[in-house]
Amino acid sequence: MGLYDKFARLANDREQFQTSGLNPFGTCIDEVYSATQGRIGNQKIVLAGTNNYLGLTFDQQAIAEGQAALAAQGTGTTGSRMANGSYGPHLTLEHELAEFFDRPTAIVFSTGYTANLGVISTLAGPGSVVLIDADSHASIYDACALGGAEIIRFRHNDAKDLERRMVRLGDRAKEALIIVEGIYSMLGDVAPLAEIADIKRRYGGYLLVDEAHSFGVMGATGRGLAEELGVEKDVDIIMGTFSKSLASIGGFAVGNKDMDVLRYSSRPYIFTASPSPSSIASVRASLKRIAEHPELREKLWSNAHRLYNGLAKLGYELGPRISPVVPVMIGSKETGLQLWRDLITHGVYVNLVLPPAAPAGITLLRCSVNAAHSDEEIDTIIQAFAELKK
Repeated sequence: MGLYDKFARLANDREQFQTSGLNPFGTCIDEVYSATQGRIGNQKIVLAGTNNYLGLTFDQQAIAEGQAALAAQGTGTTGSRMANGSYGPHLTLEHELAEFFDRPTAIVFSTGYTANLGVISTLAGPGSVVLIDADSHASIYDACALGGAEIIRFRHNDAKDLERRMVRLGDRAKEALIIVEGIYSMLGDVAPLAEIADIKRRYGGYLLVDEAHSFGVMGATGRGLAEELGVEKDVDIIMGTFSKSLASIGGFAVGNKDMDVLRYSSRPYIFTASPSPSSIASVRASLKRIAEHPELREKLWSNAHRLYNGLAKLGYELGPRISPVVPVMIGSKETGLQLWRDLITHGVYVNLVLPPAAPAGITLLRCSVNAAHSDEEIDTIIQAFAELKK
């Protein structure tokens, strides 16, 4: 068998996508005009398939700060945080993140993926027990596998199932690491974090919440689901990314002062080049915007309600709750692909998500709104879906 023969079926599927028209996986967006507008081929489109929740990719202050850092400090650090890749602004950003979350320690990683990989794989090694939601992000699964911990999955958003598994662990529950997400990226639903925090209080263990899709989106100050539900004191580690609400690239973890030891023990932190100076500068500007402009979250949620309610009135089957992530459930892979292409011809770009990326064998069209979408753009998205119903 050849090295790549085991991927023959996958390669065949990909070839069929490419030869039958626009390929939904790796679509080339030829031009990006703003946080909400772009072009694919000759078609101008509303961007409704990004994670740019607060619409800050074209924020003028973030761009200016990034350009200034590029000119002053160059295109990259060319080294890891352990070596030469910790510039002054990297440390300043860590201080600002710790202050924002009211935690003693923050650590900046190169991506959100490597943040999860670095923290979880280091803390949950052989002999450790990790309890994870069955619908956890790939980075969480990969981190657990890399660390070599015993992995126990509980049913998605089922706190009672988590409790049953904690009970079975007996005394081992006191050392277990529970991992959930704030907003889940496929269905837009949220973890039952209040119930999970209560389970942790009663049985022990540690709680890590990945707020990648909820940071900047939920909570009175934008700190995420834990803040919104008033359980931050029960959360030991909060993970986040710079590639969504902060509109750049990178990742972070915040926790207590003991977490600082990860700088000297986490392989993904030690052996990966650090984020570029321009990325760090843009993130700092965007973090300030999140702290000072709660109206961005208000507009985001207004847009989420407008899109969700509009699609629901058309009779589409949607996710379980209103969220900036609005999934539209589709019957088959073939139907999903055709609808995705039809939406582009109607001037709307969304994400086509197929199993196993989508949970429970579902095919879905994932729409994502942001604070920069105008009411007219949201209505354009709704109208495009209405045309597909005819």
